[in-house]
Amino acid sequence: MKARQNPWLVLATLCLGFFMILLDTTIVNIAVPDMSASLDASLDQILWIINAYVLVYAVLLISAGRLGDIFGPKQLFIMGLAVFTLASAACGFANSPSQLIVARIVQGVGGALLTPQTLSVITVIFPPEKRGAAFGVWGAVAGVATAAGPTLGGYLVTNWGWEWVFFVNVPVGVLTIALAVFVMPNLKLNRRHRLDWGGTVLATAGLFLVTYGLIEGEPHHWGDVWGPVTIPMVIGAGVLVLAIFFWHQYLIRDKEPLVPFSLFADRNFSLMNWVSGAIAFGMLGLFLPLVIFLQSVLGLSALQAGLAVAPVSLVSMVIAPFAGRITDRDRLGGKWLLVAGLTLWATGMGIVVWLAHVDSGQWSLLPGLLVAGVGLGLTFAPLQTIAMRDVPPRYAGAASGLINTSRQLGGVIGSAAVGALLQAQLATKLRVAAEANAQAVPPEFRDRFVAGFSDASTGSLHVGAGQSGVSLPPGLPDQARQAITAAAEQTFHEGFTNAMKVTLILPLVVLAVAAVSCLLVMRPTRPEPTKQPAEPATTPA
Repeated sequence: MKARQNPWLVLATLCLGFFMILLDTTIVNIAVPDMSASLDASLDQILWIINAYVLVYAVLLISAGRLGDIFGPKQLFIMGLAVFTLASAACGFANSPSQLIVARIVQGVGGALLTPQTLSVITVIFPPEKRGAAFGVWGAVAGVATAAGPTLGGYLVTNWGWEWVFFVNVPVGVLTIALAVFVMPNLKLNRRHRLDWGGTVLATAGLFLVTYGLIEGEPHHWGDVWGPVTIPMVIGAGVLVLAIFFWHQYLIRDKEPLVPFSLFADRNFSLMNWVSGAIAFGMLGLFLPLVIFLQSVLGLSALQAGLAVAPVSLVSMVIAPFAGRITDRDRLGGKWLLVAGLTLWATGMGIVVWLAHVDSGQWSLLPGLLVAGVGLGLTFAPLQTIAMRDVPPRYAGAASGLINTSRQLGGVIGSAAVGALLQAQLATKLRVAAEANAQAVPPEFRDRFVAGFSDASTGSLHVGAGQSGVSLPPGLPDQARQAITAAAEQTFHEGFTNAMKVTLILPLVVLAVAAVSCLLVMRPTRPEPTKQPAEPATTPA
């Protein structure tokens, strides 16, 4: 079967693999309390379990997009699926935080190999007048996968345990590999490509240093980390290496760099890279503290917490295909649809933050989540259409890698930055709450009680469901233990809620700036062809 005869079947196969990859950027969040308790993992280790996958995924996307141009998107898609499926099984069998982090790194490699091939293939096999609808479906999958992670993860964790948020990938991965072998065309681009290994090393090293510094900053008090090396020095080194990377890319601009600068001559493509990163920054930055709040503060089970945020994915899934069709008919290419979507997304999550209190119920956050879901559903199709509209097919892989890289970098930086800010806020808010609740603790334990919460944010804080944030010392009298446990629980609930509300201002500001920046999107200068087939032509495998 040729792809041009049934591109929608190819799209379905691509979306199945893409759904599984993106699901793992958020499905793990809902399992955080369960993993923290089961693996005895601190908040610092939990941040690495989440970010190890997204970091490796992000830094390899550009290289993987180029590899797809070299060896063909079908080959890289299948290879990525195989690596990701095997790594998912290894994650489920991990019995320590370190083992899980290593397996998550391998998962990230598989996800990076697969993802750029999806947009590359869609750009080639669909004619311009149908790409908006195709990107609408793709966008719906992206939105639903990211937002549905907590819901599906909550069901799996509640019924089978945290391991099954990884084991569920195995049968889906095997099925998708089989479909890809028989359904996907073997696309050949009319040009030979090479991989910029120097750029790959520089981008990987720079992004790792920046992310490491953000995650480890608060546990090391933003001071020494290795001998005389400090956290600011690590972050500064990462920024310097990234600057060298872009300088290197500019020097080899005529020799096919990882980042083709000619793509950024298009203002819309440049803007959409920023907006894509901002959306991911807001999404992962908002959901990480929220799922901890729902379980560790409100006491919901993983399934209840997942259902509480399900309206975001359900509404966005319904809205996204309609947004794709509207984008196809819009003379401005979806500009105002994107502005409206980002505004509603930020507004909805702002309502969620406003409604979050220690005594909130499971459905108290519903009004904000519904508004956020509508906004999220309106963003993906116009974003991809605006970004990829004028990209030459021979650069489809590189452009796809860049737009996905921007999204994932936004996610990893958002998760790391929000995690760092949350830890910094907890250092203040927990101490304030501990001092306020210390009167309920026997006098001889009050100083130790306050001191325990003062040190809790430096990596030793535990956020498992039913935990009070810190571990009580052994040997306490029963009466004292009961009093301290009650006071500790109240302290953690108050401190975490107050810290979360301040922390989430950051992703909301990023989303608001992204909405305003979309006003700079340029309208199409000429109508797109309606009958000419997409280039380049496919060749049989």
